[in-house]
Amino acid sequence: MSASPESPDSPASPGLSIAKALVQARASGVARLDAQLLLAHLLQRNRAWLLAHDDAVLTPPQAVAWTALLARRAAGEPLAYLVGECEFRGLALKVSPAVLVPRPETELLVEWALERLPSAPAATVIDLGTGSGAVALAVKNAAPGAKVTATDASPTALAVAQANAERHALALTLSQGDWWSAVPGQRYGLALSNPPYIAAGDPHLAALVHEPATALTPGGDGLDALRRLIDGAPAHLQPGAWLLLEHGHDQHEAVQALLTACGFGQAETRRDLAGLARCTGAPWPGA
Repeated sequence: MSASPESPDSPASPGLSIAKALVQARASGVARLDAQLLLAHLLQRNRAWLLAHDDAVLTPPQAVAWTALLARRAAGEPLAYLVGECEFRGLALKVSPAVLVPRPETELLVEWALERLPSAPAATVIDLGTGSGAVALAVKNAAPGAKVTATDASPTALAVAQANAERHALALTLSQGDWWSAVPGQRYGLALSNPPYIAAGDPHLAALVHEPATALTPGGDGLDALRRLIDGAPAHLQPGAWLLLEHGHDQHEAVQALLTACGFGQAETRRDLAGLARCTGAPWPGA
């Protein structure tokens, strides 16, 4: 934990005050809210305290740390990585460069999952490619009786998910492996995933260089992970179970076609608050 900044009434020589630090951030192109959150994290204070003590002076070590944090944020590193956490559906989650920063639009996947959650006691749910565990934990938090399994090919990502599960005292079954290979012989009442789906060469990737590339793009047309999830699903779904997938805004027709070709029932697509096609799902026949 950082030491408290020097009181403005102390005899210390003039240094970098909170007000000056925020001016410095603005000159660096860092948004004021981001700068306030970075300073609050560094000083272990809240934003209200910063506003009431903008003449407080940072200690020399704090000033050095602030300069480094500011440079990293100005270079595009996600705020969540710099402060070590972010919020997703009311849960404060630990994040690191080993996992994607959870996006607000992914909450749509969770909301749909909760609607489709089997009514049977101890419904079985699987979140494939869980990363920080955000989706799996949000489902478990809203439906404590569900048995939720979370998988990821990365042991480092699973360690982050485990830490988040322990932080919130939410029980998950964690399995390492590449998509369905993590759960051989298992069947579930609901399956969901936010897989990598950005096509190779997409210009959006340039702004995402600080996040793990394997969690962003499978290469090619961006559909490879979605194809594998859909093709492998029949062997792991109970009759009537839904498969829900997040995807790119222009991929819903392709995902619907893949689901239909695999033998799923009528596919549906849902749009996010921006009106973009964000998630597509369909039931496996046999209910």
